[in-house]
Amino acid sequence: MIIIVSTKTYVGFVMKVFFTIFLLAFVLSFHLKADEVYKIDSEHSFANWKIRHIVSKTSGTIPDIQGEIVINKNDLQQSKINATLNLLSIDSSHPKRDAHIQEEKFLDTASFALIRFESTKVVSADNKTGTIFGTLSMHGVSKEINFPFEILGFGEDPWGGYRIGVEGKTKIKASDYGYTWGLKENASLGDDIEINLLIEGILQK
Repeated sequence: MIIIVSTKTYVGFVMKVFFTIFLLAFVLSFHLKADEVYKIDSEHSFANWKIRHIVSKTSGTIPDIQGEIVINKNDLQQSKINATLNLLSIDSSHPKRDAHIQEEKFLDTASFALIRFESTKVVSADNKTGTIFGTLSMHGVSKEINFPFEILGFGEDPWGGYRIGVEGKTKIKASDYGYTWGLKENASLGDDIEINLLIEGILQK
């Protein structure tokens, strides 16, 4: 059986196929471009920490942070972050104390200098705040953690770049990662470590 198709019908069919392909390509390219990669600026990013010392608290920061943030502005839940913190850079505003807490009986930075975090999921209801889930690896131990975060903003910097600001807060137990100083009777240092992450990233073009 021979089916005769008019030129008008054929052209119409071809146009529909072309339009469908164009639409799919446009949607795909839109989603591909939706992800923005920001390199963490270690000069303007900090992991500030607090820990109980006897009856008060001692605080400091870990300023050497490397990594990247992948942001999807259309759907923040498609975003992700990975970061590495160098404990050799730990700063408590007291060099002698910094050297002390890097010793084997505390942080043991000679064997475990790096802390690594890699996100596995981002949950956000308003595309600005939410909760990051991921794996924190420290002292040879990897555990799942989660913490609230807030996108502080986006904007141009004075050097022609474009930046993102992110803040996150969490609390971990040192003993979960094999540090036992806070478990001893009448320990001078606590087991709970409060962490406030202040991250600034530079858009990679």
